[in-house]
Amino acid sequence: MGFLAQTAKNPKIESYNDFLDWIGFGGPVLKSGDPVEQLKQVKYMDLVANAIMLHNVADLTDVLSAMVDEGLPVTRELVSHTSPYMRDRLRRFGRYSLDMEDLPPALHPRSLPVFVGDR
Repeated sequence: MGFLAQTAKNPKIESYNDFLDWIGFGGPVLKSGDPVEQLKQVKYMDLVANAIMLHNVADLTDVLSAMVDEGLPVTRELVSHTSPYMRDRLRRFGRYSLDMEDLPPALHPRSLPVFVGDR
C-alpha cells in the first residue's frame, strides 16, 4: 500500500492504519483464527508502530529546533506537513545489528516559540 498523506479527505486513523499495514511484515491479514494470537499480533504491531513514531517525532523535533536556532521561520503551515508516519528512511527488510552498549542520547524536549502569525 502506498503512503497516504494526512488530509481532510484522509483522517488520522486511516493514515495510521496505512502505516500499520506498511510496517506489517506479513501484511494486514491476521493469519490465525486464535483470538489470543490475533490480539498478540495487533499489540506487537502497535508497539512497533509506536517505537517508529517516537523516533520520527524525536527527529522532527530536532530538525524544527535547529531551524529555530538558525533563525528560520517555523510556521503552522510547515508543521502541518509533517507526520509521525514517515517511512522514507526505514529499511523494513534491511540488515540490522543490535548493540546494547550503544545507547541513544537522552530526549530533551523543549517548547518551540509561538508560530509566526499566531499572535
